Amino acid sequence: MEEMSRHGKVGLAAAKAGMDRKTARKYIREGKLPSQLAPPRDWRTRPDPFEEDWPGIALMLSDAPEFEAKTLFEDLLARRPDRYNEGQLRTLQRRIKQWRARHGPAKEVYFAQEHRPGEAAQTDFTVANALGVTIAGEAFDHMLCHVALPYSNWEWATVCTSESLLALRHGVQEALFRLGRIPEWHQTDNSTAATHKLPNGKRDFNEEYVAFMKYLGLKARTIAVGKKHQNGDIESLNGALKRRLEQHLLLRGSRDFESVKSYELWVWSVLEAANRGRRKKIAEELAAMRPLCVARLPEYREFDMRVSSWSTISVKRNTYSVPSRLMREKVRVRIFDDRIEVLHGGVHQLTMDRLHGEGGHRINYRHIIFSLVQKPGAFARYRYREDLFPTLVFRLAFDALCEGLSSWKADMEYLRILQISAQTMESEVERALEEILEAKELPVSERVKSLVAPDRPEVPEMSELEVDLGEYDDHLEELVEVPA
Repeated sequence: MEEMSRHGKVGLAAAKAGMDRKTARKYIREGKLPSQLAPPRDWRTRPDPFEEDWPGIALMLSDAPEFEAKTLFEDLLARRPDRYNEGQLRTLQRRIKQWRARHGPAKEVYFAQEHRPGEAAQTDFTVANALGVTIAGEAFDHMLCHVALPYSNWEWATVCTSESLLALRHGVQEALFRLGRIPEWHQTDNSTAATHKLPNGKRDFNEEYVAFMKYLGLKARTIAVGKKHQNGDIESLNGALKRRLEQHLLLRGSRDFESVKSYELWVWSVLEAANRGRRKKIAEELAAMRPLCVARLPEYREFDMRVSSWSTISVKRNTYSVPSRLMREKVRVRIFDDRIEVLHGGVHQLTMDRLHGEGGHRINYRHIIFSLVQKPGAFARYRYREDLFPTLVFRLAFDALCEGLSSWKADMEYLRILQISAQTMESEVERALEEILEAKELPVSERVKSLVAPDRPEVPEMSELEVDLGEYDDHLEELVEVPA
């Protein structure tokens, strides 16, 4: 058609369009495009396999519209196996979808809302494991606490390991103190970080969360239970954030980071670049918000507790070991979202990765091995024995000892290997065990010790120092006499 409008020659236009001259003449005569010549089809190209049973299916859908197509199809298969087969499910699903659109019940309508600058901030947690991030080569399962202003789409995110109030506190404070101003409302979903279930099935805000909101000067609000669309802005931004991070990871060329902090700083750099494109609306938001006039709250909880005679403490129904020198001492425990800190008399003693959930345990063999070597009989039935195999190589070494020695002797030899590891470096002991196991030798402690023992430095031979006091006389003669 374009070629015809230029020169009006059918043969030339058909040749350039790659079609026969007669076909081109037909399109020119009709004055329509090929897609416009095909008449709309209002008939079936093949018989409806469900025509005989459709009245009954339609009646069932009228009585109970919540019926799923798969349920109805399985019922048909059970009643008439000779007529239907598994490959016809998709046909019935299309037919029921068509029925719902024409005769089904009314659907819930969602209404687009007009956002006002500085009115609210929305916060949500989103799982980010699909990004495939690693920390020092180890897979890093984590979440992002995502805060956004719906009017401008300004957003910020912090890395966390759980959907806890401490993670929420860290995320909200990091965002608001970066802005330096606060909106009127703070909106979340019904996560346990902010709400708890009431006997009547509804949810109410946690006291600690309400106190946190009051301290910052925010009003708390949440969405209705099961109504995720009410938090639609932040839910939509969750997906956009992860897509943005995925693209920047591809540009970076590596998904491995030195530490969690370095990864979080990288996430912040990506968000800063994204927020720069929203400056105009952000300025409107900031102008409508109030100044943030409070100091930052600590992002941990503190508890005082006494270390048990097992050299352990119980934190949030999880067990952690501490150095045995702290046994029966009173310590202060600080619980962060991702770690536990132990202090004695205000002095920091150790930091451990936090366990989430209940009934977990984290026992560091360095804390107890020197006592356990003196009481080797306790190892066989030690409640947390599995924690005393720091790597798979240590476990393989213990299994090899059990095959070659008596049970008691194998326990003793393995405990001595752990003691060597505590006194030197675990990585060196692991390499020594690998070497011994590859040589098909028994990994006894003396053999391990010989491989990891540090080389004794050789003392160099030195000649005896000879002192010549005559050098002092030479220096005295060089001195210039000073008049009195």
